[in-house]
Amino acid sequence: MRFVIIGAGRVGLRTARVLAEEDHETTIIEQDPDTADRVRASGFDVIDGDGSNEESLETAGIRDADAIGALSGDLNANFAACMVAKYHDCRTVMRVDRDYREDIYRQYADEVDELIYPERLGAVGAKNALLGGNIRAIADIAHRLQILLIEIPSSSPLAGYTLSEVELPAKARILAFGKESAPLDIPLSDDSLEAGDRIAVLADFEVLADIRQLLGRKQRVINGNNWL
Repeated sequence: MRFVIIGAGRVGLRTARVLAEEDHETTIIEQDPDTADRVRASGFDVIDGDGSNEESLETAGIRDADAIGALSGDLNANFAACMVAKYHDCRTVMRVDRDYREDIYRQYADEVDELIYPERLGAVGAKNALLGGNIRAIADIAHRLQILLIEIPSSSPLAGYTLSEVELPAKARILAFGKESAPLDIPLSDDSLEAGDRIAVLADFEVLADIRQLLGRKQRVINGNNWL
C-alpha cells in the first residue's frame, strides 16, 4: 500500500518506519529543511514543503495514495492536508493532541476517517489507523515480530473451518482465540471460525501481507481498543 505522512517528527517518523518495515511505500512531507535532510539521509522519500499545501501533496503522490497520515504537531495543517486528501478519495488519519478541548475533537472527528492521540497510541496505533480493516497490531514484542488481533469477517474464506485446518505461514502462530462476544482463551484445534470471532496471531513482518490475504481482509474501521 502507498501512504503519505505529514511531519517527520517523532510520531510521523516512527510511523513511517513501522510501515517501511512491512514493505509499504511511504512518502514524508516535512517543512523544516534540516529535519528533511536528516530523514532523507536515513533512506526515506521526503518532500520539502508544507503538508497543508496541495502542490506539496500532489508531489508526494496523494492522487495515488491509499491513506494520508497527518501527523505533524500543527492541527490546522493536519486538517487542511486531510481535506485535500479526502478530495482525492484517500483515507484520512489526523493527529490531535491531548491539550485540545473535547468539542474540537468532535468537530474534526466528523470530517476525517480517524483521529489518533499519539500520547496514547504511538506509532503502532497510527499504523493501524492508516491501514484500517479488521486486523490490528496490538504489540511489537521484538525486532520484526508483532502480535495481531484479527476479527474474522463474513467474507473470510476460512469461515467454517476449525483452527486445526488453518494453515498460517511458517513465521506465524495462533496465540489465542475468542468467540464473538467471549474473552480470548487458549486456542483449541477443534475451535471453529465464524464471522466476528477473534484470533491473536504472533507473526513476522514479512508474512503480514500473507495473513491479511488468507483471512479475507475487510475494509472496515473498528474504533477503540476494547477487543478483549
